[in-house]
Amino acid sequence: MEPSQTSLYVQIGGFDKILSLTRRWHALCLQDPIAAHPFEHGMHPQHDERLAAYLAEAFGGPALYTGGYGDESAMQDMHARNGIHIELDEACLEAFDRALEDVGIVGEAGAKAAAYFRAATEAQREWAGQDATVPDGLPFNYA
Repeated sequence: MEPSQTSLYVQIGGFDKILSLTRRWHALCLQDPIAAHPFEHGMHPQHDERLAAYLAEAFGGPALYTGGYGDESAMQDMHARNGIHIELDEACLEAFDRALEDVGIVGEAGAKAAAYFRAATEAQREWAGQDATVPDGLPFNYA
């Protein structure tokens, strides 16, 4: 899929800007004693690139995540069954907002990206229970 001229992907500045965002977010999370927890335990070596691919697609860019890594169900399952952790979520969301500012994604585009990331984080709580089963075929979570 080619990004439209008005997509959030284009407004943000494309893949390289989103990759900068994910790398900055990861670094900020590692600096925070609460937000660091999930990043200290065997992250995929290309976590930043995979997250950037997911966000690029979510923001209306090319289908990089579903074209190479998996679908929405696989992504949700990867993050499922970890319990509800509001304090951790809030620390990570605060770091995401700061990373947006740090890499220059501000204004309406920054607000939309922040709102999307918050909604996606909160939506993952649906699969927080130890016995949660993420169904196959979930629709991709576009912004």
